[in-house]
Amino acid sequence: MNGIVVVGDAGLDVVARHSGPIVHGDDSRASVTIAPGGAGANTAAWLAACGASPTLVARVGDDFAGRQVASELTSTGVRCAFAVDRENATCCVVVLVDETGQRSMLPDRGANARFSPEDLDAGLLVGARHLHLSGYVLLDATSRAAGPAVLRAARAAGLTTSVDPQSAALIYDGFLDDVRGVDLLLPNTEELVALTGSPEPASASALLDVVGAVAVTAGAGGASWVDRDGVVSVPALPVDCVDSTGAGDAFDGGLLAAWVGGASREDALLGGVEAAARAVSAVGAQPSMT
Repeated sequence: MNGIVVVGDAGLDVVARHSGPIVHGDDSRASVTIAPGGAGANTAAWLAACGASPTLVARVGDDFAGRQVASELTSTGVRCAFAVDRENATCCVVVLVDETGQRSMLPDRGANARFSPEDLDAGLLVGARHLHLSGYVLLDATSRAAGPAVLRAARAAGLTTSVDPQSAALIYDGFLDDVRGVDLLLPNTEELVALTGSPEPASASALLDVVGAVAVTAGAGGASWVDRDGVVSVPALPVDCVDSTGAGDAFDGGLLAAWVGGASREDALLGGVEAAARAVSAVGAQPSMT
């Protein structure tokens, strides 16, 4: 089994699927689902579904939501190593999904915004092979210092590392400095544009002085792996998009489970697009929902 430590957000998603535009100042009918979410939790759940042995390190509130998230994730095979915040509530994200399956998110990171380097128990790295960091830890100034700290700790323990930037709009000056030395960067096309100025996968070669390799997702355009040996690309699977929430997190889980397990670049990409296809085919960001 592949021991992978995931550091990132965990919380609850309130997913509201609506048809047509939302009526300002009045009612708009919707189908509402409440389920575990958070980018780190989503990736950990998909890792478990793909045969890895994930441990999720996150910060939750001392409340029902935090306990429910831990219970749900544990039932899917995720080991939860949560720091409990006595002052802030567990993360909650309102997700608005339109009739095409595209989502808009209203996040409240809650306790996750106070994630600190001390929330990672160094003992969790013993025996693990890889650490994956969800970029939201870096994108919020109140938790940013924890990101480079956990990456340094993982490298010192002999683990490989990966980072998903998570949000093109929130990438900041100095982001690449904070992820310098990471083995694998996992941006989508919009995040690649923010980092290189180009949507072309080959533009990721400009990042190879900072990271070891880049795996770029392009939605229906498939995915590409870029490293010093060149570019390898695979197509997306033809599925109907019901809900795109968590598709990138699912891709991360599928790819990392395969890659850490010794798969080739192409097979790792295929593992990622297969998990992403499952994710968008049903409502919710985690395989327990699909």
